[in-house]
Amino acid sequence: MNGREEGQMSRARVARRIAAAAAVGGGGIGVLGGAAIGLLLAEARLAMRAIGITEGRAPNADGLYGAGFAERERSAALEAVPPGAAGTLTLAVLGDSTAAGLGVAEPGRTPGALLAGGLAALAERPVRLVNVALSGARSTDLPRQTPLALAERPDAAVVIIGANDITHRVKPAESVRLLTDAVRALREAGAEVVVCTCPDLGTVRPVKQPLRYLARRASRQLAAAQTIAVVENGGRTVSLGDLLGPEFAARPSEMFGPDRFHPSAEGYLTAAMAVLPTLGACLSLWPEEEAAVEVLEPARGEALLPVAEAAAEAVETAGTEVAGTPRSHWAQLKRRRLRQLFTARGAPASLAEAE
Repeated sequence: MNGREEGQMSRARVARRIAAAAAVGGGGIGVLGGAAIGLLLAEARLAMRAIGITEGRAPNADGLYGAGFAERERSAALEAVPPGAAGTLTLAVLGDSTAAGLGVAEPGRTPGALLAGGLAALAERPVRLVNVALSGARSTDLPRQTPLALAERPDAAVVIIGANDITHRVKPAESVRLLTDAVRALREAGAEVVVCTCPDLGTVRPVKQPLRYLARRASRQLAAAQTIAVVENGGRTVSLGDLLGPEFAARPSEMFGPDRFHPSAEGYLTAAMAVLPTLGACLSLWPEEEAAVEVLEPARGEALLPVAEAAAEAVETAGTEVAGTPRSHWAQLKRRRLRQLFTARGAPASLAEAE
Protein backbone atom coordinates (compact mmCIF):
# COMPACT_ATOMS: atom_id res chain seq x y z
CA MET A 1 0.00 0.00 0.00
CA ASN A 2 1.50 3.35 -1.05
CA GLY A 3 1.36 6.61 0.85
CA ARG A 4 -1.66 7.92 -1.03
CA GLU A 5 -3.65 4.75 -0.34
CA GLU A 6 -2.67 4.82 3.34
CA GLY A 7 -3.82 8.43 3.55
CA GLN A 8 -7.17 7.59 1.98
CA MET A 9 -7.73 4.65 4.32
CA SER A 10 -6.88 6.83 7.32
CA ARG A 11 -9.24 9.53 6.07
CA ALA A 12 -11.96 6.92 5.55
CA ARG A 13 -11.60 5.70 9.14
CA VAL A 14 -11.71 9.21 10.59
CA ALA A 15 -14.69 10.15 8.41
CA ARG A 16 -16.56 7.03 9.51
CA ARG A 17 -15.90 7.85 13.17
CA ILE A 18 -17.15 11.42 12.71
CA ALA A 19 -20.28 10.21 10.91
CA ALA A 20 -20.90 7.60 13.62
CA ALA A 21 -20.52 10.22 16.36
CA ALA A 22 -22.95 12.48 14.51
CA ALA A 23 -25.48 9.66 14.30
CA VAL A 24 -25.57 9.27 18.09
CA GLY A 25 -25.49 12.98 18.82
CA GLY A 26 -21.83 13.21 19.80
CA GLY A 27 -19.67 16.19 19.07
CA GLY A 28 -16.36 15.55 20.71
CA ILE A 29 -14.37 14.16 17.82
CA GLY A 30 -12.03 16.76 16.38
CA VAL A 31 -9.68 16.65 13.44
CA LEU A 32 -6.97 18.79 15.03
CA GLY A 33 -5.26 18.67 18.40
CA GLY A 34 -5.19 21.57 20.85
CA ALA A 35 -1.69 22.71 19.94
CA ALA A 36 -2.53 22.53 16.24
CA ILE A 37 -5.68 24.57 16.79
CA GLY A 38 -3.67 27.25 18.59
CA LEU A 39 -1.26 27.44 15.70
CA LEU A 40 -4.15 27.44 13.24
CA LEU A 41 -5.79 30.41 14.94
CA ALA A 42 -2.55 32.40 15.08
CA GLU A 43 -1.84 31.79 11.42
CA ALA A 44 -5.48 32.46 10.54
CA ARG A 45 -5.27 35.96 11.98
CA LEU A 46 -2.33 36.68 9.70
CA ALA A 47 -4.16 35.20 6.71
CA MET A 48 -7.28 37.26 7.34
CA ARG A 49 -5.19 40.45 7.22
CA ALA A 50 -4.10 39.46 3.72
CA ILE A 51 -7.59 38.53 2.57
CA GLY A 52 -9.78 41.43 1.57
CA ILE A 53 -13.32 41.77 2.85
CA THR A 54 -16.14 41.46 0.35
CA GLU A 55 -18.61 44.24 1.02
CA GLY A 56 -22.34 44.11 0.45
CA ARG A 57 -24.61 41.14 -0.10
CA ALA A 58 -24.94 38.50 -2.75
CA PRO A 59 -27.39 39.57 -5.47
CA ASN A 60 -30.91 38.18 -5.25
CA ALA A 61 -31.27 35.68 -8.08
CA ASP A 62 -34.62 34.17 -7.06
CA GLY A 63 -37.11 33.83 -9.87
CA LEU A 64 -38.07 31.86 -12.96
CA TYR A 65 -35.42 30.53 -15.34
CA GLY A 66 -36.10 29.08 -18.74
CA ALA A 67 -39.13 31.32 -19.15
CA GLY A 68 -39.25 30.37 -22.82
CA PHE A 69 -40.50 26.95 -21.76
CA ALA A 70 -43.45 28.42 -19.84
CA GLU A 71 -45.56 28.70 -22.99
CA ARG A 72 -44.96 25.03 -23.68
CA GLU A 73 -46.05 24.28 -20.11
CA ARG A 74 -49.31 26.19 -20.62
CA SER A 75 -49.97 24.39 -23.89
CA ALA A 76 -49.35 21.03 -22.24
CA ALA A 77 -51.80 21.89 -19.48
CA LEU A 78 -54.50 22.64 -22.04
CA GLU A 79 -53.87 19.23 -23.59
CA ALA A 80 -54.38 17.52 -20.22
CA VAL A 81 -50.81 16.25 -19.92
CA PRO A 82 -50.40 14.35 -16.63
CA PRO A 83 -49.31 16.57 -13.70
CA GLY A 84 -45.55 16.93 -13.43
CA ALA A 85 -44.86 15.95 -17.03
CA ALA A 86 -44.27 19.52 -18.13
CA GLY A 87 -44.63 21.57 -14.94
CA THR A 88 -42.23 24.06 -13.44
CA LEU A 89 -39.43 22.57 -11.36
CA THR A 90 -38.46 24.23 -8.09
CA LEU A 91 -34.81 24.32 -7.08
CA ALA A 92 -33.83 25.34 -3.55
CA VAL A 93 -30.28 26.39 -2.65
CA LEU A 94 -29.11 26.31 0.96
CA GLY A 95 -25.79 27.07 2.60
CA ASP A 96 -23.21 29.78 3.01
CA SER A 97 -21.78 32.71 1.04
CA THR A 98 -20.64 30.46 -1.79
CA ALA A 99 -24.17 29.11 -2.14
CA ALA A 100 -25.49 32.68 -2.07
CA GLY A 101 -22.99 33.85 -4.72
CA LEU A 102 -21.19 36.49 -2.71
CA GLY A 103 -18.62 38.38 -4.76
CA VAL A 104 -20.47 38.75 -8.07
CA ALA A 105 -22.60 41.73 -9.01
CA GLU A 106 -25.05 40.17 -11.47
CA PRO A 107 -27.75 37.75 -10.24
CA GLY A 108 -27.35 35.59 -13.34
CA ARG A 109 -23.76 34.78 -12.38
CA THR A 110 -24.54 33.28 -8.97
CA PRO A 111 -24.32 29.49 -8.58
CA GLY A 112 -28.06 29.18 -8.02
CA ALA A 113 -28.89 31.06 -11.21
CA LEU A 114 -26.36 29.07 -13.22
CA LEU A 115 -27.76 25.77 -11.93
CA ALA A 116 -31.37 26.85 -12.46
CA GLY A 117 -30.60 27.94 -16.01
CA GLY A 118 -28.71 24.76 -16.76
CA LEU A 119 -31.45 22.62 -15.26
CA ALA A 120 -34.05 24.40 -17.38
CA ALA A 121 -31.99 23.66 -20.47
CA LEU A 122 -31.72 19.98 -19.52
CA ALA A 123 -35.39 19.59 -18.65
CA GLU A 124 -36.75 21.94 -21.31
CA ARG A 125 -39.00 23.20 -18.56
CA PRO A 126 -39.01 26.40 -16.50
CA VAL A 127 -37.19 26.24 -13.17
CA ARG A 128 -38.08 28.39 -10.18
CA LEU A 129 -35.08 29.25 -8.02
CA VAL A 130 -35.41 29.83 -4.28
CA ASN A 131 -32.14 30.64 -2.53
CA VAL A 132 -32.19 30.70 1.29
CA ALA A 133 -28.39 30.63 1.74
CA LEU A 134 -26.79 33.17 4.05
CA SER A 135 -23.33 34.66 3.88
CA GLY A 136 -21.28 33.50 6.85
CA ALA A 137 -23.60 30.57 7.57
CA ARG A 138 -22.35 27.45 9.28
CA SER A 139 -24.13 24.13 9.59
CA THR A 140 -25.75 25.55 12.73
CA ASP A 141 -27.86 27.75 10.42
CA LEU A 142 -29.34 24.79 8.52
CA PRO A 143 -32.20 24.30 11.05
CA ARG A 144 -33.33 27.82 10.09
CA GLN A 145 -32.79 27.47 6.35
CA THR A 146 -34.34 24.03 5.90
CA PRO A 147 -37.94 24.98 6.83
CA LEU A 148 -37.68 28.01 4.54
CA ALA A 149 -36.69 25.73 1.66
CA LEU A 150 -39.33 23.12 2.51
CA ALA A 151 -42.05 25.79 2.47
CA GLU A 152 -41.37 26.15 -1.27
CA ARG A 153 -41.90 22.40 -1.90
CA PRO A 154 -38.68 21.96 -3.90
CA ASP A 155 -38.16 19.19 -6.41
CA ALA A 156 -34.43 19.39 -5.76
CA ALA A 157 -32.12 21.09 -3.29
CA VAL A 158 -28.43 21.96 -3.51
CA VAL A 159 -26.56 22.51 -0.24
CA ILE A 160 -23.12 24.14 -0.05
CA ILE A 161 -21.83 24.20 3.53
CA GLY A 162 -18.75 23.49 5.61
CA ALA A 163 -16.10 26.16 5.02
CA ASN A 164 -17.26 28.34 7.91
CA ASP A 165 -17.52 25.29 10.14
CA ILE A 166 -13.76 24.87 9.69
CA THR A 167 -12.87 28.52 10.23
CA HIS A 168 -15.16 28.83 13.28
CA ARG A 169 -14.23 25.49 14.84
CA VAL A 170 -17.65 23.85 14.74
CA LYS A 171 -17.15 20.30 16.01
CA PRO A 172 -17.12 17.98 13.00
CA ALA A 173 -19.65 15.55 14.47
CA GLU A 174 -22.06 18.42 15.23
CA SER A 175 -21.57 19.81 11.73
CA VAL A 176 -22.33 16.44 10.14
CA ARG A 177 -25.32 15.83 12.42
CA LEU A 178 -26.93 19.13 11.44
CA LEU A 179 -26.33 18.43 7.75
CA THR A 180 -27.79 14.95 8.17
CA ASP A 181 -30.95 16.39 9.73
CA ALA A 182 -31.35 18.79 6.81
CA VAL A 183 -30.86 16.06 4.20
CA ARG A 184 -33.34 13.76 5.92
CA ALA A 185 -35.98 16.48 6.12
CA LEU A 186 -35.57 17.39 2.46
CA ARG A 187 -35.61 13.76 1.33
CA GLU A 188 -38.68 12.96 3.44
CA ALA A 189 -40.43 15.85 1.70
CA GLY A 190 -39.65 14.26 -1.67
CA ALA A 191 -36.80 16.54 -2.77
CA GLU A 192 -33.69 15.22 -4.46
CA VAL A 193 -30.62 16.45 -2.58
CA VAL A 194 -27.13 17.28 -3.83
CA VAL A 195 -24.59 18.40 -1.24
CA CYS A 196 -21.43 20.15 -2.36
CA THR A 197 -19.02 19.08 0.35
CA CYS A 198 -16.62 21.32 2.24
CA PRO A 199 -14.14 23.00 -0.15
CA ASP A 200 -10.42 22.70 0.39
CA LEU A 201 -9.47 25.82 2.34
CA GLY A 202 -5.82 25.00 1.76
CA THR A 203 -6.17 26.48 -1.73
CA VAL A 204 -6.82 30.05 -0.54
CA ARG A 205 -3.72 31.88 -1.74
CA PRO A 206 -3.09 34.19 1.26
CA VAL A 207 -3.04 31.12 3.52
CA LYS A 208 0.55 30.03 4.17
CA GLN A 209 2.13 26.93 5.67
CA PRO A 210 1.60 25.36 8.16
CA LEU A 211 -1.95 26.75 8.20
CA ARG A 212 -2.44 25.58 4.62
CA TYR A 213 -1.69 21.97 5.52
CA LEU A 214 -3.94 22.05 8.60
CA ALA A 215 -6.77 23.73 6.69
CA ARG A 216 -6.53 21.17 3.89
CA ARG A 217 -6.53 18.26 6.33
CA ALA A 218 -9.52 19.55 8.29
CA SER A 219 -11.46 20.43 5.12
CA ARG A 220 -10.97 17.03 3.53
CA GLN A 221 -11.84 15.08 6.66
CA LEU A 222 -15.05 17.06 7.09
CA ALA A 223 -15.90 16.63 3.40
CA ALA A 224 -15.43 12.85 3.65
CA ALA A 225 -17.62 12.65 6.75
CA GLN A 226 -20.29 14.79 5.06
CA THR A 227 -20.23 12.41 2.10
CA ILE A 228 -20.87 9.35 4.25
CA ALA A 229 -23.77 10.99 6.07
CA VAL A 230 -25.42 12.38 2.93
CA VAL A 231 -25.17 9.20 0.86
CA GLU A 232 -26.44 7.03 3.70
CA ASN A 233 -29.46 9.30 4.00
CA GLY A 234 -30.48 9.24 0.36
CA GLY A 235 -28.63 12.23 -1.07
CA ARG A 236 -25.71 12.60 -3.45
CA THR A 237 -22.54 14.58 -3.02
CA VAL A 238 -20.20 16.44 -5.34
CA SER A 239 -16.71 17.14 -4.08
CA LEU A 240 -15.83 20.81 -4.42
CA GLY A 241 -12.34 20.10 -3.11
CA ASP A 242 -10.16 22.84 -4.54
CA LEU A 243 -12.96 23.93 -6.90
CA LEU A 244 -11.40 22.19 -9.87
CA GLY A 245 -7.97 23.13 -8.57
CA PRO A 246 -5.79 23.00 -11.69
CA GLU A 247 -7.78 25.85 -13.25
CA PHE A 248 -7.76 27.84 -10.02
CA ALA A 249 -4.04 27.28 -9.55
CA ALA A 250 -3.26 28.25 -13.13
CA ARG A 251 -5.54 31.32 -13.23
CA PRO A 252 -6.12 32.47 -9.62
CA SER A 253 -6.74 36.09 -10.60
CA GLU A 254 -9.62 34.95 -12.83
CA MET A 255 -11.05 32.16 -10.69
CA PHE A 256 -11.01 33.95 -7.32
CA GLY A 257 -12.87 37.18 -6.64
CA PRO A 258 -11.39 40.47 -5.40
CA ASP A 259 -11.16 39.21 -1.80
CA ARG A 260 -9.04 36.20 -2.96
CA PHE A 261 -11.34 33.95 -0.93
CA HIS A 262 -14.68 33.68 -2.75
CA PRO A 263 -14.85 32.52 -6.37
CA SER A 264 -15.16 35.01 -9.20
CA ALA A 265 -17.97 34.81 -11.76
CA GLU A 266 -15.85 32.41 -13.79
CA GLY A 267 -15.05 30.44 -10.66
CA TYR A 268 -18.73 30.05 -9.85
CA LEU A 269 -19.37 28.95 -13.42
CA THR A 270 -16.67 26.30 -13.14
CA ALA A 271 -18.21 25.01 -9.92
CA ALA A 272 -21.71 24.98 -11.43
CA MET A 273 -20.41 22.94 -14.36
CA ALA A 274 -19.22 20.32 -11.86
CA VAL A 275 -22.54 20.15 -10.00
CA LEU A 276 -25.04 20.32 -12.87
CA PRO A 277 -24.55 16.74 -14.17
CA THR A 278 -25.31 15.28 -10.74
CA LEU A 279 -28.30 17.58 -10.29
CA GLY A 280 -29.61 16.49 -13.68
CA ALA A 281 -29.06 12.82 -12.89
CA CYS A 282 -31.02 13.15 -9.63
CA LEU A 283 -34.04 14.30 -11.61
CA SER A 284 -33.57 11.69 -14.36
CA LEU A 285 -32.58 14.38 -16.85
CA TRP A 286 -29.13 13.03 -17.66
CA PRO A 287 -28.59 10.51 -20.47
CA GLU A 288 -29.46 6.98 -19.33
CA GLU A 289 -26.10 5.60 -20.37
CA GLU A 290 -24.44 8.13 -18.09
CA ALA A 291 -26.81 7.56 -15.17
CA ALA A 292 -26.80 3.76 -15.00
CA VAL A 293 -25.01 2.22 -12.02
CA GLU A 294 -23.70 -0.55 -14.25
CA VAL A 295 -21.91 1.87 -16.57
CA LEU A 296 -18.77 2.69 -14.64
CA GLU A 297 -15.55 3.59 -16.38
CA PRO A 298 -12.52 2.46 -14.34
CA ALA A 299 -10.20 4.32 -16.70
CA ARG A 300 -11.81 7.56 -15.52
CA GLY A 301 -11.52 6.57 -11.84
CA GLU A 302 -15.13 5.42 -11.51
CA ALA A 303 -15.82 2.52 -9.17
CA LEU A 304 -18.22 0.77 -6.84
CA LEU A 305 -16.79 1.09 -3.31
CA PRO A 306 -17.77 0.94 0.36
CA VAL A 307 -19.22 4.34 1.24
CA ALA A 308 -16.34 5.40 3.49
CA GLU A 309 -13.75 4.49 0.87
CA ALA A 310 -15.72 6.29 -1.84
CA ALA A 311 -15.89 9.36 0.41
CA ALA A 312 -12.13 9.35 1.00
CA GLU A 313 -11.45 8.92 -2.71
CA ALA A 314 -13.90 11.67 -3.74
CA VAL A 315 -12.20 14.42 -1.76
CA GLU A 316 -9.02 13.85 -3.74
CA THR A 317 -10.60 15.01 -7.00
CA ALA A 318 -13.01 17.94 -7.24
CA GLY A 319 -16.13 17.33 -9.29
CA THR A 320 -16.43 13.70 -8.17
CA GLU A 321 -19.96 12.46 -7.44
CA VAL A 322 -20.78 9.89 -4.77
CA ALA A 323 -24.23 8.29 -4.86
CA GLY A 324 -25.81 5.41 -2.99
CA THR A 325 -26.71 2.07 -4.50
CA PRO A 326 -29.26 -0.64 -3.66
CA ARG A 327 -26.41 -2.42 -1.85
CA SER A 328 -26.31 -1.05 1.70
CA HIS A 329 -23.06 0.75 2.64
CA TRP A 330 -21.81 0.73 -0.95
CA ALA A 331 -21.63 3.74 -3.25
CA GLN A 332 -20.79 4.54 -6.81
CA LEU A 333 -18.01 6.98 -7.58
CA LYS A 334 -18.81 8.88 -10.79
CA ARG A 335 -16.95 11.49 -12.81
CA ARG A 336 -19.67 12.65 -15.15
CA ARG A 337 -19.07 14.26 -18.52
CA LEU A 338 -20.70 17.64 -18.91
CA ARG A 339 -22.51 18.08 -22.19
CA GLN A 340 -21.81 21.33 -24.00
CA LEU A 341 -24.65 23.40 -22.57
CA PHE A 342 -22.41 26.39 -22.15
CA THR A 343 -18.85 27.52 -22.73
CA ALA A 344 -16.26 28.85 -20.34
CA ARG A 345 -16.78 32.50 -21.24
CA GLY A 346 -19.77 34.68 -21.87
CA ALA A 347 -22.15 31.90 -20.84
CA PRO A 348 -23.79 32.96 -17.61
CA ALA A 349 -26.29 35.36 -19.16
CA SER A 350 -27.40 33.02 -21.93
CA LEU A 351 -27.44 30.08 -19.53
CA ALA A 352 -29.58 31.93 -17.02
CA GLU A 353 -32.07 32.85 -19.74
CA ALA A 354 -32.12 29.24 -21.07
CA GLU A 355 -34.70 29.89 -23.70
